[in-house]
Amino acid sequence: MPAVRVAPLPAWLPRERLLGPAAWHHEGAVATAELGVPAAADLAARLRGVGLGGQLLEVEVTPALPRAAVRAARTTDARRRRDASPGFSRPGVRLDEEGQVSLTPEALALALGRPLAGCRVVDATCGAGGNTIGFARAGAQVVAVEQDAARLALARHNAGIYGMADRIRFVRGDALLEVGRLHADVLFIDPPWGVDWDRARTGLASVPLLAALLPLARAAGIYGAIWAKVPPSFDPAEWPEAQVEAVFGAGEGDARRVKFLVFREARDVVVAGR
Repeated sequence: MPAVRVAPLPAWLPRERLLGPAAWHHEGAVATAELGVPAAADLAARLRGVGLGGQLLEVEVTPALPRAAVRAARTTDARRRRDASPGFSRPGVRLDEEGQVSLTPEALALALGRPLAGCRVVDATCGAGGNTIGFARAGAQVVAVEQDAARLALARHNAGIYGMADRIRFVRGDALLEVGRLHADVLFIDPPWGVDWDRARTGLASVPLLAALLPLARAAGIYGAIWAKVPPSFDPAEWPEAQVEAVFGAGEGDARRVKFLVFREARDVVVAGR
């Protein structure tokens, strides 16, 4: 059977979730195993061009895989990507073009919100409301900030579809101004990173809104924690104060794919009104 080597794997990554079942041997940032040809080809296809934590993953297979197996695996992977985690599941929701690209899948947004039940959350970049609704459904009280009036209307409409309008206060405003005026247990930032983000490495320069909001939120001293959703390739060295979590998909087609990273920075702050 082919010998497979995958590296570099970050220490915070749930490796078995990414790599799949096998007798993996782990040494530092390297994982090795012997896999059958179809399994090795599938893994190589799935991890091709994937960057995690600021470094591009490398998959080495010895001996080299037959070309037919590589082609078949890449075709299978392309088909699998179509069965990804759905955005909203309820009929009647509305999305604009940006929301169709950037919306946090419903199941992932809800899971992200569960630890915040009973908390107050400011979603500084609510967009069409994916994360805002997830936080509210999990039991948080949410202030949703969005500068674009049309997108804020989408979020308000979608919150109504999910019966969450009474748990959310919608604020039309510039996040760069509003973050210094609102108090909450958690400030959540989902900055736009589009479809053409660098799969090998991203950092604060790649998400300028996050880069601008972080120092403002820290200086304000009114949030118990700062959370951000960033690309899988975001380099933790650019945000050393935060803990990192890899969030995988919930659909059959992306269950072993890292959809995004969540960075969580705890602040030594007593939130007003608690």
